[in-house]
Amino acid sequence: MRKVIVSVAPVAGPEPLLPELLAEDVAKCVDMGSAMCHLHCKTKEGKLTPDITLISDAFDRILQQRDIVVQVSTGGISDMNIIERCYPLNYPKAESASLNGGSTNLGEAIYRNSNEDIKYCSNMCYEKGIIPEIEVFDIGMIHNVMRVKEEYPFHEPLLFNLVFGHKGGMQPTIEALTAFRSFVPKDCLWGVTHFGRDNWSFLAAAIAMGATVVRIGFEDSRYLSQNETANDNFRLVEKLVHLIRAMDLEPATPAEAREILGIVKK
Repeated sequence: MRKVIVSVAPVAGPEPLLPELLAEDVAKCVDMGSAMCHLHCKTKEGKLTPDITLISDAFDRILQQRDIVVQVSTGGISDMNIIERCYPLNYPKAESASLNGGSTNLGEAIYRNSNEDIKYCSNMCYEKGIIPEIEVFDIGMIHNVMRVKEEYPFHEPLLFNLVFGHKGGMQPTIEALTAFRSFVPKDCLWGVTHFGRDNWSFLAAAIAMGATVVRIGFEDSRYLSQNETANDNFRLVEKLVHLIRAMDLEPATPAEAREILGIVKK
């Protein structure tokens, strides 16, 4: 039976990173079927930072309660350079990391990811044995990453995270998903993020089309139903897992997720 990796991104952009509260919520997410947790390196005030103290504490607390694939972010809108953005890769239990495939507009901000940035982040991941999840916001970024791959090492199979919903990027329509998916090389894995999600049909379509990873959580949307938002991330994971099982599929366990992605547990 095909397994779908449920990745939870539990902290919204402007919100603080509070390890004590986060650990309990993520533990329940694992119980509901999540296999991976994606966190940005932030302060208790919610600002992105190169200081890995809080993200390390958060993941340590989570791992004390449950096994889960640890994914750190090297992205987000900030004034940090790529060296500072890659500091979370120094967390010794990091197993996966976001690697941004190019520059784009996110709302009014310019999200800068030069080719040199991509190469630097790729090398850091390679040196530390961390599997990158390559975040792409438009079709051209896939071509960009494959071009960089000719010069710099990438773990195979590559995992592309197709990101939809940001102003200035690809929008969450079935037509856009079909087009974007068609440009993913046949020997690569892919998943989706639906930022600003206000329905569940787009994620259902991605699962039906073969997505390996589906991301859910407050970083992207709190939407639970037409008239309800979730107060806890595990409620979103629970609904996504119900959707996966309604399609006669199963959520991957953390161990299965590592096997699918080629991750060696640290």
